[in-house]
Amino acid sequence: MDKAQQYTAAFTNWLFTYGPKVLGALIVFVVGLYLTNWIGRLVTRAVSRRNLDVSLQSFLGSIVSVGLKILLLITVAGMLGIQTTSFVAVIGALGLAVGLALQGSLANFAGGVLLLVFKPFKVGDLIESNGQTGNVQSIQIFNTTLLTPENKTVILANGAVSNNTIINYSKHGNLRVDITMAIAPDGDVEKARSVALQTMQSNRFVLKEPAPSVNVIKVGDGMITLAIRPYATPADYWDAFFTVQEEVRAAFDSNQIAGPTPPRIIINKH
Repeated sequence: MDKAQQYTAAFTNWLFTYGPKVLGALIVFVVGLYLTNWIGRLVTRAVSRRNLDVSLQSFLGSIVSVGLKILLLITVAGMLGIQTTSFVAVIGALGLAVGLALQGSLANFAGGVLLLVFKPFKVGDLIESNGQTGNVQSIQIFNTTLLTPENKTVILANGAVSNNTIINYSKHGNLRVDITMAIAPDGDVEKARSVALQTMQSNRFVLKEPAPSVNVIKVGDGMITLAIRPYATPADYWDAFFTVQEEVRAAFDSNQIAGPTPPRIIINKH
């Protein structure tokens, strides 16, 4: 009986000493767990209103929820009298080690977030970055995938893309096609310009607005060099580039507009 009374007294003493702490910690844990889940869903809904990528929405919601749960566990441990200083130091050291090990991946992740938030290009755009040109197939958290005109799939790291020059050929909805053609040095420039413009206006790949243009860019070397500048949509760029050259060359021939005079070297032997 004496031992039973001693155990009962010890349990009662423990209950009154630590019971409120345990109960308070349990309440904080339950309420905190509900709040962290609610805040995670709130963050996910908030970023979804910004029309961000679905994978980025879920990732941001998850990282906020996990971070809050770690803080909740540290708070509950402190309420129970557990020394959390060393625990926080260990988490910090682990975070530093992981950060150093994954610094390349973290840079790509940060670049992916910047690309998805600021949207310098979107899926389907024709862009040039890091020496590669192609249509954007996907923008993911860590990389961007391009499909080149040669049907090659190029995977670019988002860190490199966000930190380098990006040329977006689709931003304005049209591209200028740069073509140079030459006529004879004594050719009629106005006639050649008129024929080239009529030919481009009848080409189905050439846009009416902005209007195409034809200008002289060089006179010399036995020719007059013309800058022929039609505009086309990004999707029709190469069709316009090739067909305009073929059709203008054929139109010049049919209108007796001579091509450049080939240089000749005459060597007299005595």
